[in-house]
Amino acid sequence: MTPRKATRFAWHASLAALPLLAEVYAAAQQPAQPLAPPPPALSEAAQRQIAENNKLPDPPGTGRFAAMKEEVASLPKHVVYRPANLAALGGQKLGVVAWGNGGCSDDGASSRFHLLEVASHGYLVIASGRILSGPSAPPAEPRPPAQPGQPLPARTVAADLTAALDWALAENQRSGSPYFGRIDPKQVALSGWSCGGLQALAVANDPRVKTVVMHNTGVLNEGPNTTIPGMDLTKAALANFHAPVIYILGGPQDIAYKNGMDDFERIVGVPVAVANLPVGHGGTFQEPNGGAAASVAVSWLDWRLRGDATAGRRFAGEDCGLCRDAKWTYQRRNFAPPPVSGGSP
Repeated sequence: MTPRKATRFAWHASLAALPLLAEVYAAAQQPAQPLAPPPPALSEAAQRQIAENNKLPDPPGTGRFAAMKEEVASLPKHVVYRPANLAALGGQKLGVVAWGNGGCSDDGASSRFHLLEVASHGYLVIASGRILSGPSAPPAEPRPPAQPGQPLPARTVAADLTAALDWALAENQRSGSPYFGRIDPKQVALSGWSCGGLQALAVANDPRVKTVVMHNTGVLNEGPNTTIPGMDLTKAALANFHAPVIYILGGPQDIAYKNGMDDFERIVGVPVAVANLPVGHGGTFQEPNGGAAASVAVSWLDWRLRGDATAGRRFAGEDCGLCRDAKWTYQRRNFAPPPVSGGSP
């Protein structure tokens, strides 16, 4: 398969899967009753496109450390993304990012291009679920469809993100662990897409968390919905943010746009930014190396967790990188002056 065809398959698969993800998010914006109907089945053409996308190999990412993903016995129901050669880190410490999947699904490989890209920049990224898609996935297990009048089943929960952080920081202290002494416990972040972003918000009051990256998500403006697990938050949950946060949204055509922008206006007491790229709710997750959104997420993590001054100039200052990038619409509040050199921002 040529690179151009591979990219086209990846993008088509993203579009094919988008109706299901949008259906989950849209259902949550409706009044609590009647309950939302189950999402429609994908067409045969969409299923074929997703099957082609699943054949694409895992990219190593564009960072200094070629990345890989794996499941580990000591952390069930999670997928670990990391630099393949930990020894190559040298004195570089790993940051930790716990990830919530789109749709609160249990496919920890559903955003693999994005997560491998982040990991290649020296991060240990842990997604809830298992490897259920991609070239190394087992055959799909049959699952009963959602029934009319019944809540969608909980595939993952917000506590899975906390469990990922607990495991990583324990491994950093466990003699004999491949991560022993390789993790900086001050470099801890949460992130997630859509429903997974709300899972990140639900546990963002964890004092270990130093920043949060929210993708194509936002607390529902019309109040909580109890029919979909992970969607029952109110705007009061925004008080959970105690560290810098960025929303990366897909522009007005993103079904989460109004909710995410409302969150941005309501957040107080911490540095907050919102960056919009007009690509809709599907973001750029299925583009090669996670596309433009992954690049912005990495820069934010590098700045907020590592004090990288170059990365910080993408967000801070009147002439910031995103301020000048015509593809993005960017706003921020409560920012300190941009760093001049290294050190914590």
